[in-house]
Amino acid sequence: SNSKGGQNWGGQRALLGSPSPAEVNVEFEAHSISENDYNGTKKLLQQLFLKAPVNTDELTEILIQQNHIGSVIKQAEVQEESDDDDDGDEEEVFGFISLLNLTERKGTQCAEQIKELILSQCEKNCEQSMVEQLDKLLNDTTKPVGFLLSERFINVPPQIALPMHQQLQKELVETQRTNKPCGRCYYYLLISKTFTEAAKNSSRRRGGSTQQKEELMFSNAEEEFFYEKAILKFSYSVQEESDTCLGGRWSFDDAPMKPLRTVMLLPADRMNAIMDKLKEYLSV
Repeated sequence: SNSKGGQNWGGQRALLGSPSPAEVNVEFEAHSISENDYNGTKKLLQQLFLKAPVNTDELTEILIQQNHIGSVIKQAEVQEESDDDDDGDEEEVFGFISLLNLTERKGTQCAEQIKELILSQCEKNCEQSMVEQLDKLLNDTTKPVGFLLSERFINVPPQIALPMHQQLQKELVETQRTNKPCGRCYYYLLISKTFTEAAKNSSRRRGGSTQQKEELMFSNAEEEFFYEKAILKFSYSVQEESDTCLGGRWSFDDAPMKPLRTVMLLPADRMNAIMDKLKEYLSV
């Protein structure tokens, strides 16, 4: 088995989208990413990139090849049903974490496309000075940039993010020690699934437009801690690309939500502070 010692991150209570108050207790396990996880991992990448021109096939392949880092989350084995199970079908991937070293993977189509996507969105949404800064950081080969990927289904509780990030950090340290690909990162880059309230009605704006800054909400709640530590950050709309089947129609208290992606770049040495925050907020 390619299980991380069958690491059990279980006992998480997942509310599986049912309107009734029933709670389903789901045990999750972490495994190394393998060929069996190809479809599940790719599906989660598509949830992130939507219609952006990024070769998710190649990206999935790279993440599987470099399986000395990264984990997939699956439901822990349910023993009883094993008799009629012919192991033909792949277990569902509920989430995964990994890292693509954009500097080391320079020249692969997906790494170039990710940089291109981020820079073109930065050009549309930010000051020229920021575009230049980002361009410089992404192309400085002396300071490798690791693209941090942490995706999961919406009904998987955020507590799962703590062991996932801790495990990845351990693996990256080990990778540096053994000089395997991917280890050394000077910066981390994230693209976060975020949204704001699409508030167009003026009745909300009491007393003029004093409170015009909409609150940014994170699909993966823990990514707010990364956002706080980022030295460079901006958001872009994916309203045009989100069809209902992929993201679901976001609405809270009947306020329509506007789907965004938030790009953030942070120095790797801020990771320990972020991990401490995650521990504080996500320890079960």
